[in-house]
Amino acid sequence: MSATIVIVDDEEDLLELLEYNLQKEGFETIGFLNTKTVAQILSEEEIDLLIMDRNLPGVEGSEFIAKLRDEGIDVPVIFLSAKDKDEDIEEGFVRGGDDYMTKPFNMKELLLRVKSILKRTSRKVEEGKLAYKDLLLDKSTRTLSVEGQDVDVTKLEFDLLCEFIINKHNVLDRDYLLEHVWGDSENYQYKTVNVAINRLKEKIDPQKKKEYIETVRGVGYKLC
Repeated sequence: MSATIVIVDDEEDLLELLEYNLQKEGFETIGFLNTKTVAQILSEEEIDLLIMDRNLPGVEGSEFIAKLRDEGIDVPVIFLSAKDKDEDIEEGFVRGGDDYMTKPFNMKELLLRVKSILKRTSRKVEEGKLAYKDLLLDKSTRTLSVEGQDVDVTKLEFDLLCEFIINKHNVLDRDYLLEHVWGDSENYQYKTVNVAINRLKEKIDPQKKKEYIETVRGVGYKLC
């Protein structure tokens, strides 16, 4: 399971421990000691999960999350806090938390909860709408919009773009794409993938200004 997780905790030793254990599980992590630049990261990067302390300098963690929710940011959140009273936990959920763990905590349990939330949210993505930057794919109607404008794509191109967005943190080689998009990695040539991706790039970025899909020389392609 590939995902990027933002961790906010003002205890530096604990922050480093969380990052170490999450990275061991294969996750990318971005750690902060306060919330000053978290909103900026959420607007610039594709973040899959927030692990948020509540006793933070400057702003209380659940108040910060409530503000994010008011702004329409729905990144899943696990509160990890020493605030352990029933009313504290209830407040965390009311303000937008998806899960709540009290300190001290069991690291294995936290990792299980992280994986559970990521599995659940990625499943929702696969069944509904997929978004990346200003691309929006609606899987129920199989339509694509770029900057709010409908773009006509073939079934193959739609499926190809879905595969890239679902695996947005990974480089996808041509064999993988032939197997998962074309459904046949034996009877198609790599040139088939190259041509399809070039056509897709022409449709979603006709001015060649955005470079949504990057060629990784000798390996394959990835979103950029």
